Amino acid sequence: MANTDRYGKCLAIVGSTASGKSALALAAAKKFDGEIISVDSMQVYRTMDVGTAKPTADEQREVRHHMIDVCDPKNQFSSAEYASAALECAADIAARGKLPIFCGGTGLYLDSVMRGGAPEQTSANEDVRRGLLEFAQNEGAHALHERLREVDPESADAIHENNVKRVARALEVYLVSGKKKSDWDKESKETPLEIEPFCVCLAYHDRAALYERIDKRVDIMLENGLVEETKRLMESGVFETNSTAAGAIGYKELLPALRGEISLAEAAEMLKTATRRYAKRQITWFSAKPYIHMLYCDGEDGKMRDFDEIFADLCAMWQDYKNK
Repeated sequence: MANTDRYGKCLAIVGSTASGKSALALAAAKKFDGEIISVDSMQVYRTMDVGTAKPTADEQREVRHHMIDVCDPKNQFSSAEYASAALECAADIAARGKLPIFCGGTGLYLDSVMRGGAPEQTSANEDVRRGLLEFAQNEGAHALHERLREVDPESADAIHENNVKRVARALEVYLVSGKKKSDWDKESKETPLEIEPFCVCLAYHDRAALYERIDKRVDIMLENGLVEETKRLMESGVFETNSTAAGAIGYKELLPALRGEISLAEAAEMLKTATRRYAKRQITWFSAKPYIHMLYCDGEDGKMRDFDEIFADLCAMWQDYKNK
């Protein structure tokens, strides 16, 4: 049983990038006297603003936001660190009689919060991770995957060898903690949830409508200074010291253009493609979770619904949940 005494009934609005969740969370916070807790692995970093689609200064003045700009971009910030800090935010918000509203698209962070920060996630070591990624680069993804299979065959079966980051992470867990990731996963499933927000996921019947929103968002980001922001971060050494930042969609696609290897137009198309693929992965993640309640932004005919209509549905879903 989740700890409702400490956190009360919480709301989570999640979904893929560019799905419209931030605007919906802002409206919900105003209506229900809430405060927003960002569930985004990149918005935690200071000065990474345009590329992470952070709420504007005006939006943050309208409604208090948490878990934004909490870490220097040259430092790593783990999901375990996030879970601990986000839970403290939720407890503080609830203690002041307000509604904690989680909002974002990093599914791993949401899971980490709900489980109170899975013990496995504390087994992190940047040097070990960097060494594993260098091994994969030099010896190949298959060789890294075989190393994982030797110590944790269950995780090796569950993770495709081409997903180098996840393979390296599973190996890192074993090398740092001495326990297999598959064993941590089993223990985590048996652990009672720390918090269990009512989770609404914005979805689209017509995937093309979402992809159109993504393309427009990328164009707006470029207009708002994404190239200049990426150049500043590159010149300050952020991408050299923080592999998470260096691999973030929105920045890594522009780096070849800044090095003169490709044109800016080519980089922009690469960014749109990468973002659409990321959105697809986010949709797959949330669709597989039993605690997710889908809220469609378009009808089955693909016609977009008005924001007010979508928001009314959210309010009705939230009210039904509160009445249970």
